[in-house]
Amino acid sequence: MDRRKIVAAIEAALSEVLETEVSGLTEETRFFDDLHLDSTSIMELLMSLEDEIDIVVDPETLDMDDFKSVGSFTSFLLAAREQ
Repeated sequence: MDRRKIVAAIEAALSEVLETEVSGLTEETRFFDDLHLDSTSIMELLMSLEDEIDIVVDPETLDMDDFKSVGSFTSFLLAAREQ
């Protein structure tokens, strides 16, 4: 799965979590500053993506830097898929 597909999966998962259509994300889009997500929304997003892109993430290994932007989160998800 490439970065473009991961970003599309993030958009779909965000639409589900926020219960509103999310589109046009760029890798520079920031979760907290631009989308106004909170830690609960981030966890819901992560749980939704676990099924969608077939990853398993241990919450103890999470680093808030991974959630700064769509780009940093995409890199995190790609690394998680390789484990």
